Amino acid sequence: MVSGGASAGLSVGVSCAVALCAGAAAWLVVARDHGRWRADALLATPGGSRSVWWEKAGARVRQRLSGRWELLCLVAAAVVAVLGRSVLPLPAGAVAVPVVRRWLRRRARGRERERRAAGVVALCGAVVGELRAGHEPGRALLVAVRDTGALGAEEAAVSAAARFGGDVPAALRRAAREPGLEGLAGVAACWRVAADRGAGLAAGMDRLEGALRAEARGRAELRAQLAGAWSTVAVLALLPVLGLGLGAALGADPLRVLLHTPAGLACLATGGLLEAAGLRWAAGIVRAGEAA
Repeated sequence: MVSGGASAGLSVGVSCAVALCAGAAAWLVVARDHGRWRADALLATPGGSRSVWWEKAGARVRQRLSGRWELLCLVAAAVVAVLGRSVLPLPAGAVAVPVVRRWLRRRARGRERERRAAGVVALCGAVVGELRAGHEPGRALLVAVRDTGALGAEEAAVSAAARFGGDVPAALRRAAREPGLEGLAGVAACWRVAADRGAGLAAGMDRLEGALRAEARGRAELRAQLAGAWSTVAVLALLPVLGLGLGAALGADPLRVLLHTPAGLACLATGGLLEAAGLRWAAGIVRAGEAA
């Protein structure tokens, strides 16, 4: 009996220590420049001082967490550990960190791919505009690449080929290997046809721009159609959390049952596995629709 009480006391102490550390870290993130923010707020208009402070605080938090949003899993785990008076949520939070990091990086890569694809469309439009303004193809490509910044790390190679009379189609095909820049393969084909057969480069680039825009619209429509499916997946993921909240509101103390009883631990493990399997299955269905 004494051993059980000591173990429970140790668990509560560890949980409180972790929560205290998490709170201290959050305080350092938000309040590091509190004096400067307070001075700015005092110099601001009376009605907007509080909103100015909160805007600066939010911006500071976003800046600190930029690229490290997965660390919030540890904070959430610490909160659950304190509420449930158990250290079991802490390793679960540590396991969730790499999973959430991988998911966030995949989303970031997808956004970067979309941004690059939009840049290729803008590049085609800029080249067409420069050609119709009377510039020769190499000069038109140089100006378009510089103004749009669509090629990123590949900009130097393509610009050098266009400036010094190099193999522009080969440089464009190499750049097209990067995710999101696949449309440059069409630009390379138009360039090659215009150089070999004397066809109008502006007309070909104009048609290519239209095709790329139509493809982008198709992807946007597909994302809009799948938004409801992703919302369903998110709701399914949040249902267990809502169930725990409802149980706590009814006075059932679900965290104590789940974290301190053998039956609760078994239910927690089984439910966690089923939740992970269900989310993976549902996300796989939606991703299959996106790929198709």
